[in-house]
Amino acid sequence: MPRRILLLLTDLEIGGTPTVVRELATRLHSPPDVEVEVACLSKWGPVADQIRATGITVTALNATSPRDARAIWRVVRLVRRRRFDTVFSFLIHANAVAAAASLFVGNVRFLQSIQTTQPEPRWHWRVQRLIHPAAARVVGPSPSVACAARERAGILPEKFVVIPNAIDPSSFTLADPPPPAGPYRVGFVGRLDPIKRVPLLVSAVAWLDALRLEIYGDGPERAVIERQVAALGVADRVTLHGAVKDAREALAHLHVLALPSLAEGFGLVLIEAMAAGVPVVGADAPGIRDVIRDKENGLLVDPKKRRHFAASLMGAAMVETVREPLIRNGLREVRERYSWDVVLPQYRRLLGI
Repeated sequence: MPRRILLLLTDLEIGGTPTVVRELATRLHSPPDVEVEVACLSKWGPVADQIRATGITVTALNATSPRDARAIWRVVRLVRRRRFDTVFSFLIHANAVAAAASLFVGNVRFLQSIQTTQPEPRWHWRVQRLIHPAAARVVGPSPSVACAARERAGILPEKFVVIPNAIDPSSFTLADPPPPAGPYRVGFVGRLDPIKRVPLLVSAVAWLDALRLEIYGDGPERAVIERQVAALGVADRVTLHGAVKDAREALAHLHVLALPSLAEGFGLVLIEAMAAGVPVVGADAPGIRDVIRDKENGLLVDPKKRRHFAASLMGAAMVETVREPLIRNGLREVRERYSWDVVLPQYRRLLGI
């Protein structure tokens, strides 16, 4: 009989985890031996269209809120009807629904994935502590996630599997080098959420006239950032572009990628930037420091130290003795550690296919 695997996640909007699930599904799906389907708890999203375009079945369960218990029964019916032997869930809401559904289906292996190191909201970790016994294994993209899962949810190291996020390096085109006299374009790509600390990046860029900031993304922090830009008088050097469907669209225009987050599970955009030949400057924070090795494939900084942050951005943009090794080592790192050729076999071993 063919293996039948369901990848279940909270939503299929543009974002890091939906992107990883899309790429994983398309690479694992190999009928008739392995049949993969994807389902999300919420309504249909743009990544659902992308997955369906590859010929993979996608189901939106249309839950109206995280407390919509009907999602549990919809997962139970889906698993029974489609006869899945494995359910692999991603993020806390999908993990909780899958754990509840596991009580009503037999002979199905459940796997869970944690993609964050953020300490808040604390109730997420309390729920994860309750539900992880329903999973045969819990997966995360970095040692920092494994550490957070152990400390906050009591998940033992022997149950946790670290599998890094991955990309296809060959799908990236190297960005154009910066002009000799600037301006130098610093970019942020991601959700505008307080945990990302984009205002610290705005403050750093405001320190040096040679830097321009290109912000790609949207979210609840946008209005705060707009007010800060106006207050600092840097509207001519800071542009909020809104969300982009593909990070490659943004990276093609950047000279440096900055990620000042308080915490990340991994920071997929870091390896995307490396693959595009864009130097990365990131906060010395969980998740980020798992990807960036300071002064080797990127720079680690304390974003609260505005002058040092600005100087690091400038150095990565214009100082060839700094910039070129970061680009060269980043490209090598992506090929050797974060390409799907390297990472996909790790998922295959986990799934037994």
